[in-house]
Amino acid sequence: MDTMRDRFIATTTRLLDEDPRIALVLAEISRDGFGRAERAHPHRVINVGIREQLLIGAGAGMALTGVRPIMHTFASFLVERPFEQVKLDLGHQGVGGVLVSAGASYDWPAGGFTHMSPGDVALLDTLDDWTVHVPGHPDEAEALLRRAVAGDGRVYVRLSLQSNSTGRPVTGPGFSTVRTGTGGVVIAVGPMLDNVLDATEGLDATVLYATTVRPFDAAGLRRAAGTHSAADVVIVEPYLAGTSTTVTNDALADLPHRVLGLGVGRGELRRYGQMPDHLVAHGLDAQSLRQRISGFLHV
Repeated sequence: MDTMRDRFIATTTRLLDEDPRIALVLAEISRDGFGRAERAHPHRVINVGIREQLLIGAGAGMALTGVRPIMHTFASFLVERPFEQVKLDLGHQGVGGVLVSAGASYDWPAGGFTHMSPGDVALLDTLDDWTVHVPGHPDEAEALLRRAVAGDGRVYVRLSLQSNSTGRPVTGPGFSTVRTGTGGVVIAVGPMLDNVLDATEGLDATVLYATTVRPFDAAGLRRAAGTHSAADVVIVEPYLAGTSTTVTNDALADLPHRVLGLGVGRGELRRYGQMPDHLVAHGLDAQSLRQRISGFLHV
């Protein structure tokens, strides 16, 4: 199976052929994959070098002319390093664009903490009017990318090497119901779904699947909570733990409830290891999730 990043490269190459409105701005990362696209569309495939602030500024400038820019590099260099440009060049100027990241929270542990970005979604949460997609499979990544470029808003597509075994239909921005139960609600975000399904096997809990986390599907969560007098919700995210607890609390504001936010911890892991080591260290492997979820929901 190809990776989400592989699918992004193939899909974007086709989109550049199909739609003259689309441009791609790179900062060295993934440039090798876009060799054909760069030769075919030299005025719409721009590599600015290792200048991430310019990456965003150039994309925003293109957007001001009516172009739909796709801006791509590692998450830590796409959201964290040029955050001022994301805030001002895109947000303050009121223009749209599509940020597509690679690297996620711990995809390349050997690269060290400079190449890890568990706080990217939380950081974007400080800004207004962003759509955030977190696909869990290459098929979903392609569908969400195509949806993002077809619009004109500000969209972040967060890609990861971690993937679920199968892709699920991307029919809309809301959560989809994977299992139903009465003992609480577990929201699995993107590539966390397989581990959550393993962790909740045999438990009396509803499992919702989210590939779009902003805007947050408050109505979908309320429906899943049902008509009970109280609600218990666990949200499992592949980035900073607790990123979505506030929006979850807001969705249930008029209902007594408890929320447990699981994800990547704040502490830096300095023995980098491999991706599975990080999953275990952050309690995001299936065994750890089962203990934490069942203990919280008492199921």
